Amino acid sequence: MDTEMHTEKQKEMEQLAGKVLSLARDSIVVNMRFMDVALAGLKPVVKQNIGCVYCDGVHFYYDPCYILKSYKEEPNSIVHMYMHILFHCIFHHQFQYGKTEKEYWDLSVDIAVENTVLEMGISASVMKKDRERLEKLRILKKNAGGLTAEKLYRYFRINPLSEDGKAEFTSLFKVDEHSFWATEELVVNAEQWKKISERIKTDLKTFSKDKNNAESLEANIQEATKERYDYADILRRFTIMGEESSVNDEEFDYIYYTYGLARYGNMPLIEPLEYKELHKIRDFAIVLDTSASCRNGIVQAFLQKTYSILKSTEHFFQKINVHIIQCDNEVQSDTKITCDGDFEEFLKNGKLRGFGGTDFRPAFDYVDSLCENGEFENLKGLIYFTDGFGIYPERMPDYNSIFVFLDEDNTRPQVPVWAIKVVLEPEQLEQEKAETK
Repeated sequence: MDTEMHTEKQKEMEQLAGKVLSLARDSIVVNMRFMDVALAGLKPVVKQNIGCVYCDGVHFYYDPCYILKSYKEEPNSIVHMYMHILFHCIFHHQFQYGKTEKEYWDLSVDIAVENTVLEMGISASVMKKDRERLEKLRILKKNAGGLTAEKLYRYFRINPLSEDGKAEFTSLFKVDEHSFWATEELVVNAEQWKKISERIKTDLKTFSKDKNNAESLEANIQEATKERYDYADILRRFTIMGEESSVNDEEFDYIYYTYGLARYGNMPLIEPLEYKELHKIRDFAIVLDTSASCRNGIVQAFLQKTYSILKSTEHFFQKINVHIIQCDNEVQSDTKITCDGDFEEFLKNGKLRGFGGTDFRPAFDYVDSLCENGEFENLKGLIYFTDGFGIYPERMPDYNSIFVFLDEDNTRPQVPVWAIKVVLEPEQLEQEKAETK
């Protein structure tokens, strides 16, 4: 009898919690029409006795008891909670979970979505702690330069919080559980949410009345949907056909070789080919923008990353010809690299010179002169690491060119059509620096 009563009570709680969630969904759609596609992307699923809510990109899992208790304590908490989880999905926060430092990423994504929820100004999502949250957000925005998860994460990595500070931020901004993001049960439909985010970005431009001061929403969606670059893959475009002394096992027939030895003693019928063609980089130039805006640590990290990619893919010849050129508004130095040891020596002891304005033309003119003087046998490409705020050459060079930037910036001049644009995430270089310490 007790079991039956418990089951009936459980069903009743599930029904009530379902109605509360349904009302929350209706409230979100009424106030933000563009969120309908996001709501359709998450299916509510009952999960008894978890004492929280969480999502996996496909399902919105909730404990009915937790929903009803939260609703009783603060009715607006359910709309607030639902919006919080939806924004995690729209901003693709789950997809970065295994690539970041968990503690600070958890904190950063919660702050980013809470700021967006508050900024939307929906009366049905107003909470008691909002004033305290807004004061913290005001200070963070000033210090971090923005309130996207990515900017907050970079800020916290550079400016670590005390344990009390972490606890305070967690108390103010945590709404859902993220630990399930790292489990094998996680079902993340990345492609689906990419389409949803793109749709919302378009709808925000179309439905101007629905914007509701959605500056943070647009900034976070822009961050989530921006193009990601595979620097390692692009670097492979700079490979050239070359010849290196080594046995070519693929074109060597061991049957004839061993038969000759057996039949004639010390006379194989066929010798192994001593050379084989390999796609490897031999001649290329790396230009470092040493203007005042480029910090030494970041430049060194970029060089280390480039070097690591080349080494990991075995793109070096035994003998290489690489020029590391430093340039601000004029060429400051040129270091010739002919072997691994030279590269490692430059990484260890190389000093940056310049720190003036930025002009890309002197570096291209200098590389052109190197080509004319026969310094390069077959220059395949030039890699220019810069902030991008400089003067580009008007003429297309005779070699491929990559401009590598640190982070997106819509205010920088447009890259010429003849050049390849690559944007590196600051975290990629920070991780490179950490791994080489």
